[in-house]
Amino acid sequence: MAQKPPRVVAELGRPETFEETTARKAEQSRKYRANKTINNLWLSLIVCVAVVIVIVLLVPRDDTSQRQTIDYRSVATSAQAALPVPVAAPELPAGWSSNAAEIRRGNDGVAYWYVGLLTPSNTFVALAQGVDANDSWLSDQVHDTAASSTITVDGIQWTVYDNRTTSQNVGNAEYALTATAGRSTYVLYGTADDADFELVAAALASNLAAQPTAGAASTTGAGS
Repeated sequence: MAQKPPRVVAELGRPETFEETTARKAEQSRKYRANKTINNLWLSLIVCVAVVIVIVLLVPRDDTSQRQTIDYRSVATSAQAALPVPVAAPELPAGWSSNAAEIRRGNDGVAYWYVGLLTPSNTFVALAQGVDANDSWLSDQVHDTAASSTITVDGIQWTVYDNRTTSQNVGNAEYALTATAGRSTYVLYGTADDADFELVAAALASNLAAQPTAGAASTTGAGS
């Protein structure tokens, strides 16, 4: 069999030597391996990202431990010195928690005690107890919505604001209950169901009963 003539390399103008052929093939092999390594790295990276996305989407996450929990009853004891009426700190069943407890001031200057409550089903009930509150403050708390009915809980009449079906932007005030005792005006509002609202309202009954009449000095401490 006739031997294949040496390949003429245009750049050299002559056939390659054995050493040049060996070097050229070695360089081609190196480039091939390098390209293959880069491709494999990209493929591995894509697979890793895909696995992470699947884990994030499919693995259930419990953010309960990350949620800030406030001991609102202890905060209420401290806040009592700053308010002239008994501060509401309703005692609720296990499973309820609080994410906020503080004294706030409304746009019209009304000082009020605020507690953010989270139900066992992770819905929300806010408690706002305004001192010497006016109609403007009350309207702000219920997002300028109109009363729809009344209910009686533990002998106390509450005005109902049911905004669950309205097209109006009511923020968190999807449902609200309001009541007044002495110098205190109470507003419960949030996203919880009726039963949870009535549970909080019942837990506030003793605090409403403890409110002094308007103009009378208060000597009662924080309580439910």
